[in-house]
Amino acid sequence: MSTAVADAIAQGTLPGRVWMYSNYHCNLTCDYCLTASAPSSAKRELDAPRMIEIATQAKALGFTHIGVTGGEPFLLPSMPDTLARLSEILPTLVLTNGTMFAPKRMAKVKQLAGKDVALQISLDSPDPEANDEFRGAENFAKVVEAIPRLVEAGLTVRIATTAEPGRLSESDHSRLCALHRSLGVADEDHIVRPIISRGRADEQSMGVGIPHHQIPAELTVTADGTYWSPFGPTITGGRLDTDLLISRTSLPLSVGANALLGLVQGRPPGEDAQLSIR
Repeated sequence: MSTAVADAIAQGTLPGRVWMYSNYHCNLTCDYCLTASAPSSAKRELDAPRMIEIATQAKALGFTHIGVTGGEPFLLPSMPDTLARLSEILPTLVLTNGTMFAPKRMAKVKQLAGKDVALQISLDSPDPEANDEFRGAENFAKVVEAIPRLVEAGLTVRIATTAEPGRLSESDHSRLCALHRSLGVADEDHIVRPIISRGRADEQSMGVGIPHHQIPAELTVTADGTYWSPFGPTITGGRLDTDLLISRTSLPLSVGANALLGLVQGRPPGEDAQLSIR
C-alpha cells in the first residue's frame, strides 16, 4: 500500500533510512562525540523489542533502510541478535567504534555473516598517534586488529573517517586508503566526513558549524523522541539538545515520519546542502 512517506522517498524528497539511537553510553570518550558519550553517560536505551517495532513500522510506511548508532551499540549484549532480526525487516547499517569484538562477542557477531547488515567502523588516520589523539589510547591497534577478523568471518565492513577540515592531507588520505584496502575494505566502503560542531565537538571548539536548514533530513528515533537528523539528539553541557526535536513520540512511527515530511515539504527549494556528513 502506497503512503505519503513512501511516495516522498520514491521522489527523492525524503531519505529512505530511519536511524535509531540504540543507546548513549560508550566505552570511549572521543573529543568530537556528538552525544558526549562516555562510560558514565546515561544509557538512554531503546530496547530490542522497541527497535524491532520501529523497523517493522518503518517498512510499512515505505522506508527502505535502517541505521543503528549510539553511543556504542555493541555495549548492549543483545545487539548482535537485534541486528540479525532488523536485517530480516530492512537492510541495516550499524555504526561502531570497532573495539568491542573480544572473542565472546565476536562469536555472537558472526551470525551476521551473509545477512543484510553492514558494520561501519571509525578509523580517522593512518597514523596510530593521530587517530588515538581524539579517540583514546590503543584505539587504532584494536580497530586494525578487528576489521580483518570481521571481514574474514564474512561480515560487510565499511570504514568512516571523521576529521577536522584540512587535517587529513592528500598523503594521509592515500595512506589511509592503502591501509583499509590491506584490511579487506574496498574504496567504495570508505567514507570521509567532517567533524560537525555539535555536542562535545562544540564544547571543544571543533568542527564545522552547520545551519539547521543545511542538515539533511533523516528520520531519527531515540528514547527521548523523534528528531530531524542523526545530528539532532546531541548532548551539550550535560543537557539533551532539542533544537532539532520534531516529536516526543517515537511510536507510532507515523507521527514523527509525517511531521518530518511536512517540514521537508515546507522547505524553500535549494535550502538543503549536499554534505558528506552521514
